[in-house]
Amino acid sequence: MLAVAHACAVIGIDGVLVEVQVDFNPRAGLPSFSIVGLPDSAVRESRERVRAAIKNSHLAFPNKGYVVNLSPADLPKHSTAYDLAIAVGVLASTDQVPLEPLEKALFIGELSLDGSIRHVQGVMSMVYAAAQAGHETIYLAVEDAPAAALVGGLEIIPVPTLAQLVEHLYGLDPIAPYQAEPLNLDGAQSLAEDVTDFADIRGQEHAKRALEIAAGGNHNIRMIGPPGSGKTLLARALPGILPALSREEALEVTRIYSVADLLVGGEPLMRQRPFRAPHHTISQAGLVGGGTIPRPGEVTLAHRGVLFLDEAVEFSVKALEVLRQPLEDKIVTISRARGTLTFPANFLLTLAMNPCPCGYHGDPVKPCTCSPTMITRYQSRLSGPLLDRIDLHVDVPRVDYDKLLGAHQSESSAAIRARIEAARVLQAARFAAHPGVVANSDMGVSELQKFCILAPDAEQVLDMSVRRMQLSARAYHRVLKLSRTIADLAGSDIIETPHVAEALQYRPKPVVQ
Repeated sequence: MLAVAHACAVIGIDGVLVEVQVDFNPRAGLPSFSIVGLPDSAVRESRERVRAAIKNSHLAFPNKGYVVNLSPADLPKHSTAYDLAIAVGVLASTDQVPLEPLEKALFIGELSLDGSIRHVQGVMSMVYAAAQAGHETIYLAVEDAPAAALVGGLEIIPVPTLAQLVEHLYGLDPIAPYQAEPLNLDGAQSLAEDVTDFADIRGQEHAKRALEIAAGGNHNIRMIGPPGSGKTLLARALPGILPALSREEALEVTRIYSVADLLVGGEPLMRQRPFRAPHHTISQAGLVGGGTIPRPGEVTLAHRGVLFLDEAVEFSVKALEVLRQPLEDKIVTISRARGTLTFPANFLLTLAMNPCPCGYHGDPVKPCTCSPTMITRYQSRLSGPLLDRIDLHVDVPRVDYDKLLGAHQSESSAAIRARIEAARVLQAARFAAHPGVVANSDMGVSELQKFCILAPDAEQVLDMSVRRMQLSARAYHRVLKLSRTIADLAGSDIIETPHVAEALQYRPKPVVQ
């Protein structure tokens, strides 16, 4: 007898529905259990898990011939998420569950040998695919139900064990659908425990202003200064002034973290913007994604949040140069022989670096011991095309002891965040008719021409500066975007001369030897 159940594969961060076709041959001479359809080792091993789970659930498993086809057969199958669908297909093909409830249902879960259903990664992507295909019911592990319910519009059945699922399908002991709580993002308004408040950082007002502008329009920033000047502390305080995630952004980020299996603490929803700070020994694939089975890299895990590269020049040149495409296109494209995958990568890049190998070039207190050649070679590890994609270049000098010991407290993160959120509200209204453009840094050429209106004197200042500083076309556009953000923070509809002047001062300065 032939039975069909439905499962789902995750390719990149997207779900692809898979038909699990099980053919049972009661007249087979020798017992067999074959799985076809490009299964990997984890999928092939499901034969033993399914067999043991069915027997330990006090259900029948006739030792005859089984052929399981995972369709489409040319799609590689990975992970243990097919266990539950294969078990249901085996039970349906042996007349132990009815066929009708399987038609519009999706089965997701790994089986334990005792028949209990366990968590799998990528549940949100699978449920999205099921909703788009018109499925009505999702059967999965109890711990995966809260994440699946975030999609909405589907009946989510949390299944503790295989035996209870069989009783539910026969209507003998129905399992109550999971009732999702209303989506609440109020927790995103408060600072996370590991985020420093700007009020606790003494001095560095110029750097704080630059970070406010970076957060106001999602602009990339580079901080240069001697060791101990507070670059890392400032970068780790940046998430505290970023605006709260919108509902769509929260679901988008949660979906990525579901695929990467990084949702922690039993919390199904990502409420805070991501902050990723990989070590400089990270590989190219670890940074942008890839591998035999392509997985999201750090740039995708930082989507809608911050990617912080501390000691940026210590990263390998290849790893840094692959950041060019995601910084420009806001996506990462990974091409392999089997196909091409695209991951989202719209993040705020924050770099921190010393000005030279010893770290004290330009420091007024401690003399630099590096030669001009060493300084030039050190700073040239960041290529010109990469620096051209960074909007703000900020010097972070040594903090005076008087400021460290003083009682004066700086402006709090909450106050700065209020200005940034007001600016983001203006941007949301401005780009309402432009899908894909969320902040000023996302603007293309057409949006720049439409929304970056310069006052006459500001236009003259910009024209003179572009010619004198020999800015590239990309740098010119980035100055315009930065000026637009500064004007938004000031509540101005038109870009004035002070806005352009402030944006120009954040351009990179030549190395002074």
